[in-house]
Amino acid sequence: VWALTIVNVMGVKLAGRVQLATTVLKLIPLILVATLGYAFFQPGNFVPLNVSGESHLSAITATATLTLWAFLGLESATIPAGDVIEPERTIPRATILGTVFTALLYILATAAIMGIIAPGDLMTSTAPFADAAQRILGPWAAYFVAAGATISCFGALNGWILNQGQIPLAAARDGVFPKPFAAVGRSGAPTTALVVSSIFVTILLATNFTRGLVGLFTFIILLATLTSLIPYVFAAAAQLVIFIREKKRFEGQRLTGASIIAVLAFLYSLWAVGGSGQETVYWGFLLLLAGIPVYVWVEWRRVRSEE
Repeated sequence: VWALTIVNVMGVKLAGRVQLATTVLKLIPLILVATLGYAFFQPGNFVPLNVSGESHLSAITATATLTLWAFLGLESATIPAGDVIEPERTIPRATILGTVFTALLYILATAAIMGIIAPGDLMTSTAPFADAAQRILGPWAAYFVAAGATISCFGALNGWILNQGQIPLAAARDGVFPKPFAAVGRSGAPTTALVVSSIFVTILLATNFTRGLVGLFTFIILLATLTSLIPYVFAAAAQLVIFIREKKRFEGQRLTGASIIAVLAFLYSLWAVGGSGQETVYWGFLLLLAGIPVYVWVEWRRVRSEE
């Protein structure tokens, strides 16, 4: 955490280079499994499809939030817009192409794994990609995939640390977060926001370490996804409000299509929140409430400065 915090303190460009390098490296094992795996594909392994003992709907709901984690952060492409060339063109294109490519790769790789490993073995596996790679290329491939997973985690953490600095920076500049978070260093990086955010990340890791690595990882995924889903819900609702208030600005077919997408996004986000589980919703709710005193304090400082 702190090594990547230092990287981000040194500037967005360096963090971007690290992100590009880790993305390329982690794609290699994914592409290998997604292509070579079909030579070992056995359709019979798809039966039974659901081994959880629950209904299909319950099983899908329980895994919806975990699955969303793989795509979480696509909205973050807009955060470093000030450091992107032609952001109004580059960001939408990168978001759409990146999401489509990621979804295609995940579907191909996941289907290959399900066809290689029997359902019973897959249910108890702690490293499905590594197990599948081992059956494809031999024992050494498991270590290769494990290395790719490590690089993937490193890259994901780098991206989130970039966000954890840029989001407080933007909020502070908009006057809804304490002003110290708007401070930037020589490199233009939000040093205060990065350091404070990493301190809280360290505390979260330390207080939940007794869960074990798998339990800790699952808890963090669910909590992070839940706290990201709340803005998704509000964003979808806000889009509908904009359509209602400024209907004349949009064409008929475009308005209808965008409205349907907004409604589906709203409903899916609510569904995924429910799938995160009671414990995650509990802690996520408390986490959201913890931001209220900060907002009150910021407003008090703002009013006091205007008097």
